[in-house]
Amino acid sequence: MSNQYKLIDTHAHLDDPKFKNDLDDVIKRAKDAGVGHIITVGTWQIEKGLKHVAELADEYDFIYTALGVHPHDAKDANDDAFNEIKELALHPKVIAIGETGLDYHYEHSPRDVQKAVFARQIQIARELNLPLTIHSREAQNDTLDMLAQEGVRDIGGVLHCFSGSYEMAKKCLDMGLYLSFTGVVTFPKAANVHEVVKKIPIERMLLETDCPYLAPEPHRGKRNEPAFVAETGKRISEIKGLSFDDVARITTLNAKELFGIEKENKETRIAYPIRNSLYLNITNRCTNYCTFCAKHAPAGFKRGSNDYTVKGHYLRLKQEPVFLDVIMAVGDRPAEKYNEIVFCGFGEPLIRLDLVKEVGLFLKKQGCKIRIDTDGLANLVHERNILPELKFVDTISVSLNAPDSATYQKLIKTPFGDKAFPAIVWFLKEAKKHISTVVATVVAVPELDIEPCRKLAEDELGVGFRVREYDEVG
Repeated sequence: MSNQYKLIDTHAHLDDPKFKNDLDDVIKRAKDAGVGHIITVGTWQIEKGLKHVAELADEYDFIYTALGVHPHDAKDANDDAFNEIKELALHPKVIAIGETGLDYHYEHSPRDVQKAVFARQIQIARELNLPLTIHSREAQNDTLDMLAQEGVRDIGGVLHCFSGSYEMAKKCLDMGLYLSFTGVVTFPKAANVHEVVKKIPIERMLLETDCPYLAPEPHRGKRNEPAFVAETGKRISEIKGLSFDDVARITTLNAKELFGIEKENKETRIAYPIRNSLYLNITNRCTNYCTFCAKHAPAGFKRGSNDYTVKGHYLRLKQEPVFLDVIMAVGDRPAEKYNEIVFCGFGEPLIRLDLVKEVGLFLKKQGCKIRIDTDGLANLVHERNILPELKFVDTISVSLNAPDSATYQKLIKTPFGDKAFPAIVWFLKEAKKHISTVVATVVAVPELDIEPCRKLAEDELGVGFRVREYDEVG
C-alpha cells in the first residue's frame, strides 16, 4: 500500500479506557500508517460529560471531534447534556454532532426516549450548521423516517459503521448522506456490506475504525486503533476495483468536504491517475448535454450539479492546456508507470482533435497504449471522417447510451438532433477498420433497457460492450 494520500479515520473513540496507557503510541502508529486526521467521537455520559473529549482534540493538532448523546444513554440525557453539547460545539475542533441515533438491538433506553433525544440533537445540528454522525442498529425505518422529517438534507451527515441493506443505502444517498465503513468490510462473511460497497459510489463513502471495537482482518479479535483504518481502505479498493491511492484520495476528500476540515483551493488536474491508468483532461467543452452528467444533474447525483470532481480529482479547467502543458503534466516514463493513457477529462476530447493527435502520437512513440473515451460525434463536429487519423489509438470507447434515436435524444440533449444516433452507429462500424479495440458503452440510467443496447453493439455492430454505473463517474 502507498502513503501518497493521507487517510482520515472519521470515527474513533480515543477517550475509551482501553487507550488510557498508550495513547501517544497509538497516535504515532496512526501517523506512521498514513493517517492524516482522526475524528474522535465523544458520547455524553451523566457521570463524566464531554469536556474531556474536546480537550483531547485540543491536545493533538490533527485530531477533531464530534460530540453527542448515544442512544444507549438517551434515558439519562437532560437539558444540561444538550447545553454542554451546544457550548462545546462552538470550539473550532468540534466538527459534527453525534454519535446520535437509534439502537433497537440492546434498547438500553426506551425507543420513544431515543427518538426524542435523536430529534433534539438533529435540531442542535441545524442550529449550529454542523453535520450529523448517525448511529442506527436494527432501527432502519425509524431512522430514515426521522432523518427525512427533521430535514437532514439541509445539514448533511454520515451513517457510521454502515451495515444495512442496499435499499437503506440508496435511501440514505437520496437524502445526501455519506456512508462510513469499518473493519467489518474485511470480514469474509460480511456479504451484505460487500454488496453495498460494490454498488454505491465511492464519492459517498468514508472510512472509520470505530476503535477500540471492530478490528479488521488481520487484527480481528484485538483492540482496534486508527492505524488499522488502512486495512479497511485496502479491502474497499479490492471490492471497487480501484487502487489504494484512489480510495485514500477520494474518501479523504469526502471527509474534508463533509466536516469542513482543511478547506483548500482546488487545484485543477490535467493528468490524473485512476487505478493503473493516466487520464488526460484537455477540455471541459462538450458536444452534448447529458441528463445524467454530474456537471448538470440535480442534487442527489454524487455531490450535485456543477460538480467537476472525478475520483477525488478536480477537473474544472481555467483554460485549455496546450501540448507542452499536457506533456509536462504526464511526466517522465509514463509507459513504465501506467497501463494506458486515456483521453477522458470532463469534456469531449475529440473536440480538440489536433491536440489529441499531437499528444497521442508523442506518447505512442514512448511505448504508451492509447485510449480515447468519446461521444462518437466527432465526424459531425469536424465535418469529415476523422477515424483514419486515429490509427495510433489502441482502444476507443464510444458512448452509445441508447438502442435507438428516440431514446438517445431523450437522455442526451444533442445539437445534432436526428443525425446524432445514426452518426454514432456509423462511427462504431467505421472505427473497427482503423482501431484494434472498439467498445460501445451505456450508462445504466434507471429508465434505460440495457439488453437492446447490448444486442445492437455485440450482435449488429460487432463491437465490445460495457455498462457504466449510473451515479458514478470514473
